[in-house]
Parts: sequence; C-alpha cells; structure tokens
Amino acid sequence: MNDAVKGMLDRYNCSSVNDYENALKEIIQEIALLGLWRSKFFEKAAFYGGSALRILYGLDRFSEDLDFSLLKNDESFLLTDYCRAVEDELKSFGFSVVVEMKDKKFETNIDSAFIKAGTLKNMIIIDIPESVRKKIHSGKVMKIKLEVDTEPPGAFRTEARYLFQPVPFSVNTYTLPHLFAGKMHAVLCRSWGKRVKGRDWYDLVWYVGRDLSVGLKHLENRMKQTGHLEVNESLTEEILKQRLQERIGSTDFNNAKKDVENLLKDPSSLELWSEEFFKVICEKIKTIQ
Repeated sequence: MNDAVKGMLDRYNCSSVNDYENALKEIIQEIALLGLWRSKFFEKAAFYGGSALRILYGLDRFSEDLDFSLLKNDESFLLTDYCRAVEDELKSFGFSVVVEMKDKKFETNIDSAFIKAGTLKNMIIIDIPESVRKKIHSGKVMKIKLEVDTEPPGAFRTEARYLFQPVPFSVNTYTLPHLFAGKMHAVLCRSWGKRVKGRDWYDLVWYVGRDLSVGLKHLENRMKQTGHLEVNESLTEEILKQRLQERIGSTDFNNAKKDVENLLKDPSSLELWSEEFFKVICEKIKTIQ
C-alpha cells in the first residue's frame, strides 16, 4: 500500500465492512480533489454539499458524492477536461479506477461523471484484514458521482480551505452560510418520494447545533432557479421557517433515519428524531443576507 494512503487510512478506526467502505470512499474523494486542484479546476469552480461539509468543515457523517458549482456561467467549461486528471491522480496512488462521464438524457444545468472502483480489488490495495475481505462480494462496485452546476445561482461567497493528506493542497469551497443555504434548499425542495434523505435532516441539525446562519439571498436564488419560489417573490426568515414547518409535518422521520444510519459511526443521536424535535430545530434557525 502507498505510504500516503496508509497514513490516510490510519485516521479511521475501522473494524467492519461498512467502516472500511466508508473510509475507502472518503480517501478516493480526497485524492480526487487533489487531482482537480492540480488541474486548476478550482480556478473555475467551488466545492459544496455534504462532502464539502464533511471533508473541509468536520461534519461527523460520511458523504457519498462530490458536488461543485462553477463560480460563474462559462459556456466553454467541460467536465470531461478534468476526468482524466482525477483518474490519473487516483492511479498514481495505486488505485484501480475509471472515471466516466454520465450521458445526459435531456438538457440540464448539471454535468455529471462517475468514479468507478471495484470494491474488493481496491480493498486489497489498501490491505484490509482477510476476515473483512471475505465478506465483500467480488463483483461489488463503488461509485462516486461528481456533479458540477454549470449555471450557478449566485449570491454566494467562497474561501480556500486546506487539506494536508495525501499532500498539502487547497480547495475552493462555499463558505458555511452558503453551504447551509444549499442544504436548506435540499431539505425544502428535494423530491424524496418514499426514500427520505435523512442525511439532509442530519446536516440541518449539525448547522443549527453550531449556531450558523443561512445565507438567505443565495437560498432565494436557488429556490427561484428550481421553481420553488416565484421570480417576483422575496424570501424572508419568516417564510423560510413556515416552509420548513410544512416540510417537517410531511416527513417520515423513521424512514429518514434508515437513509443516514450507515453513514454514522454512532447513530444513537437519531433516537431524538421526531416531528417535535425538528420543530424546535426550526425555531432556532437564523439567517443573514
């Protein structure tokens, strides 16, 4: 195993298959970010979403995808220009991966690609114990989606954050109020169907527990862009809380728990989840422009 990768794996106290899969996924994510940094991707884009919150700001749950937003509209931008850089970076650390663009079935403002890695093959590369290795199906494939919003909603700020493994590098990312706005948009507007995204609610609790504020103007722009707010309508803190209360009332929090529990080392905090609990969370939300 590569020494730098060994140092990254040593950060995790892995014992189960789930522990090792989460650790492997996050190590691949961080090396992918390094490849993007080397290719000057962050001169055009910023990292946001749950993985940004986890990797750069210390969220205590694992995240699955890598989400980015262009800093401004750029018709010349092509995600394909950066897929090779990510694949080459991962291979240079010994991983067996391919990075492939996702074909669009219809025109959207999101460009997507997938990092695909044979789970067992890459578990062997990071030298997991034989007892754990035997529990992994030989055909299992780990997929990490890379998504870039090519029509950024604006009214956000970014900052440089630093990672020091596998080597020191920097990542351009949304600031916390604007990350919070993106998460609030997911809570209010994501189409869950029967599979409630418990990770959205978990992150909401994380933000409120740290007394952070929602970037209201950025959230307003996002909601207008997706048709969840009229173009001539202004978003206020009062309207935000009203919408959130309505969303809380229509959410099955038992289903929400099932979505997020495998992403947590200790899921005991989910025992508090209920409509009443989240109504208290709602009242604690603060906003800034």
